[in-house]
Amino acid sequence: MDPEVEPNEEAEESLAAELRRAAEELGIDLPESRARYAHLAEFVDAGSDRRVSVSRHDDGLAFEVNLYGRGARLAGGLTTDLAVVLRVPAAWTGGAGLEETREAAPFIAFRPWALVHEREPLGRVELTWWTKLDRVHLPPYDRHPRAHALLAAAHAEPVLRRLMPVNSHFNLWFSTSVANPSEAGVGYVIDPNDEGLYAVWNNGELLARTRTPQEAVALVVARLPEGLGPAT
Repeated sequence: MDPEVEPNEEAEESLAAELRRAAEELGIDLPESRARYAHLAEFVDAGSDRRVSVSRHDDGLAFEVNLYGRGARLAGGLTTDLAVVLRVPAAWTGGAGLEETREAAPFIAFRPWALVHEREPLGRVELTWWTKLDRVHLPPYDRHPRAHALLAAAHAEPVLRRLMPVNSHFNLWFSTSVANPSEAGVGYVIDPNDEGLYAVWNNGELLARTRTPQEAVALVVARLPEGLGPAT
């Protein structure tokens, strides 16, 4: 099928239908599902924001499974075992915790922050930092180690951890607004891919290029107004 042609409604049901047929054969009760594309199915808990997405991995053999709740992606993983895949939506939308879900499906992985957030929701700023940092484990973001190194260097600075991190095309800047972060930027913009260096910009003017993300972050921190943050 031409990749630029939108799949029709019948085609969009293909993966969801395959999963439901397999579940019936295995005697697994699946929750409510919705299908948006041929390769993607979502299972939701109508009583909360918990949902599970299942899609075909790029290799065509494995399934990629992601768990969402409390406004964030909390866990995920890859497996070729369809029977194990089907245990995930049944467990997660049925109220199982992350650790219980991993017991049912050991391929599921998550970081410590996700356990914390599951038990006691993190603030919006902290949650935004962790979800951005976590993307290094996910395609296509795992192909951009420089952007992740920049995020990690910025997160190591206490004054920046109090601000909202904002990205566009892997550029990074910071904001004092939680609701409208792109409209309340402070400090400078860092580009992690400028001629193999980390470039620091201010209103379109190049201030410096550094070899390490830590040096670029230090330039930004040195020029922030005193007493800045936390973002509100």
